[in-house]
Amino acid sequence: MQHRPIPLEDFFRNSERTGYQLSPDARHISYLAPWNDRLNLFVRPIDRPDTEAVRLTAETERSLAGYMWADNERLIFSKDTAGDENYQLYGVRLDGSDLRAYTAFEGVRSGIIDDLEEQPDFILICMNRRNPEVFDPYRLNLTTGELTLLAENPGNYQGWMTDHDGKLRAAVAIVDGVNTQLLYRDTEEEPFRPVLTTNFKDVVSFMEFTPDNREVYAATNLGRDKTVLVRMNPATCEELELLYEDDRYDVESISYSRKRKKLLSVYCTGHKEPVRHYFDEEERQLRKRIGEHFPGRRFGMADSDKAEEHYLVYVGGDRTRGAYWLYDATTDQATHMADLAPWLDEAEMNEMLPVDYTTRDGLHIEAYLTLPDGLNLDKARNLPVVVNPHGGPWARDTWGFSSEVQFLANRGYAVFQMNYRGSTGYGRRFLEASYKQWGLRMQDDITDGVKWLIGQGIADPARIAIYGGSYGGYATLAGLCFTPELYACGIDYVGVSNLFTFMQTIPPYWRPMLEMMYEQVGNPETDREQLAATSPALHAENIRVPLLIAQGANDPRVNKAESDQMVEALRQRGITVEYMVKDNEGHGFHNQENRFDFYRAVEKFLQAHL
Repeated sequence: MQHRPIPLEDFFRNSERTGYQLSPDARHISYLAPWNDRLNLFVRPIDRPDTEAVRLTAETERSLAGYMWADNERLIFSKDTAGDENYQLYGVRLDGSDLRAYTAFEGVRSGIIDDLEEQPDFILICMNRRNPEVFDPYRLNLTTGELTLLAENPGNYQGWMTDHDGKLRAAVAIVDGVNTQLLYRDTEEEPFRPVLTTNFKDVVSFMEFTPDNREVYAATNLGRDKTVLVRMNPATCEELELLYEDDRYDVESISYSRKRKKLLSVYCTGHKEPVRHYFDEEERQLRKRIGEHFPGRRFGMADSDKAEEHYLVYVGGDRTRGAYWLYDATTDQATHMADLAPWLDEAEMNEMLPVDYTTRDGLHIEAYLTLPDGLNLDKARNLPVVVNPHGGPWARDTWGFSSEVQFLANRGYAVFQMNYRGSTGYGRRFLEASYKQWGLRMQDDITDGVKWLIGQGIADPARIAIYGGSYGGYATLAGLCFTPELYACGIDYVGVSNLFTFMQTIPPYWRPMLEMMYEQVGNPETDREQLAATSPALHAENIRVPLLIAQGANDPRVNKAESDQMVEALRQRGITVEYMVKDNEGHGFHNQENRFDFYRAVEKFLQAHL
């Protein structure tokens, strides 16, 4: 069944309402919604309709980056400037009064360490105001705006952790460029002391203190391939008890009840179905009751009130942007709050199929294939395909809804996404198999996936495009340079083109991790020949098919020079290259009108060349 062409804007316009959260007392509900085409913050009493919501912000340049409830009366939100990723924190009362800038310092990036739930007037934040390369922790008084420096980062601390009382008890540092060190103290009066130093490839991550603040729940892969969940002594990093391990996937997150002071569950991302293990029967029954309201649906807890009686539940899947529901655990009632994209009909979307294949050197790769026109695998033959490697590269694709995947499928293309080596969640060996393999075995994994599609008869070998963002943009350029016979065209979105210049233009706060990047990507001195061989900008003469490049002028991660030099090298040789630069964007296009421009260009480009 051929689906009708759906207007491009329907896939990429801002959600009608999104990012729902509950106030701690469950009396108010907040969300982000478009105002002047930018996502702004709205709030309303929980028992009133959205038509009575108060708009708290008036951003017209750029959507808010995120927000949270600080207490029952005040919300904190963050925003950057034109994509520079220097996020600044602001506060506003729920009636819209007392709007104040807490960290509006030029060129400074702020983040939140702890919302200090039991201390309504304070939160803990981190900022690189004193030194752009490192983040110091501060206590922020939300009433006065006063900032108190809690500890001075000696220059290599990468993160801070609090206990359940909001005390700074642990820190993570980089030592010698490539080793990770855990530091700990019993009280805030003591100095931090190193308790464990390992190579950065070893994971020991404190996730949450135990209820008595004496031990920690930690994720670790020490002496193992997969990351597991253990109970650990933070003063020595001795493992006290193995709580959960999965033989296929890394432990990703845990769920902890502040109210009941209890570890509830642990979670791993599976190929399609999530892997969840319960430590608490009450939590299992709660999720079972919620699930009965949404048979056959994927759901997740988006938020809860402090009493853990009201829950915001996100309900989604692979063919819908999803919906928010409010669940009252005291009455077992679920109330529909909002659909994120009510204008998209689920019946007109296409299924995302989990598939897998084996690489030339025997690695098992999990992938996703979305077929156009409601086709199934039996009927998918000789299709035009868009190969879409994810960014990161130390990230992963997951099963679920993707606007761009659905858009491309609606336009008649099959979309192929693969978790090539280095994708996270599959254990240490799979991750480390990617080190110093940009453009080499990581690229082979993509190539092997394309050859698998051709071998299955799904892909028309003459009509395959490659498109990706960030590392996926690099993989696009590498694919066109090093396997030019495979692809009819390519689209590079904020992608790396030259591994030498890329590492010279990283943000200042990545500098302490530069030695680590040299181990992961390659050292410009000792691996010079390899980096030269795998930098697409230095091999532009191999590209012989049309290319579309899109770039944000203020991108702090992949500098605009990465795209400039690629475009210049191609144009000198007379290769067709379309170049889109947005002056008010960074690493990816966030403003709605820029997204529209980009995907219009993508649609036209693929129509012409695929």
